[in-house]
Amino acid sequence: MAKNKPKLRTVEKSLPPFPLNEFPKNFPFILGKELVYLLASKGKAILEGSEFEAIFATCIGAEWKPSNVGLDDIILGNTAWGAKTVKATKPATQKKVRLISGRNSPVYSFGETIDTQHDPNVVGQSVLEIWNERVSAVREKFQNLRTVVLVKSNDLTEVVVFEFDTIRYDPELFAWEWNKNDNLVGIEKSTTEHRFTWQPHGSQFTIIEEIPEDSLLVKIKEPETLNKEDVLTALGFDKSWISVTKRNG
Repeated sequence: MAKNKPKLRTVEKSLPPFPLNEFPKNFPFILGKELVYLLASKGKAILEGSEFEAIFATCIGAEWKPSNVGLDDIILGNTAWGAKTVKATKPATQKKVRLISGRNSPVYSFGETIDTQHDPNVVGQSVLEIWNERVSAVREKFQNLRTVVLVKSNDLTEVVVFEFDTIRYDPELFAWEWNKNDNLVGIEKSTTEHRFTWQPHGSQFTIIEEIPEDSLLVKIKEPETLNKEDVLTALGFDKSWISVTKRNG
């Protein structure tokens, strides 16, 4: 007689809220509604990174808790997300994105001085070690760690959304070189693809990610801007809402 597989609570608990890059069914409609409201209320097609973090949390029913690390700003159960926004002329056809991923400073972390005379592979390894430690520290708290990316058109009427696992990178898999702008470039050995850029001045670390073919494409109708006076009237605003005094009065 064949035995049934036992239920394993620890395994079940480790499952994320939804499979990678398979957002909940109502996700695109909530996102579209949030974008319409943002455009109508702001009157400008400006979506900052922190605003997208809050919007994404709303879309999946998660908690928005901005962190210093920037890798776990959105939390839902055992899963955390960092969020990125990138501009593109045509999000629907964009193939890759450059994601600014923090400041990794070997000068600060290891007490080293860095310039283009240094061995690029040694410096590159130090840069990745800093990233890896940051990821490890967050993974100690969450079983699943992801990055969600919004690729946005200039007018915000077209966006592409995708996510990927936030991982550590094995330094042995990458070769580094200084480019003509005196920035450090990390190349994946197996594919010869450009994967990282690190700038000595400011220590900015950039990761280059391919956009999956099956990423979500959301298009919205551009709304009219809300009339300021109409909104204030609807709120029942009057001058009694405002108190004016001298600071030392």
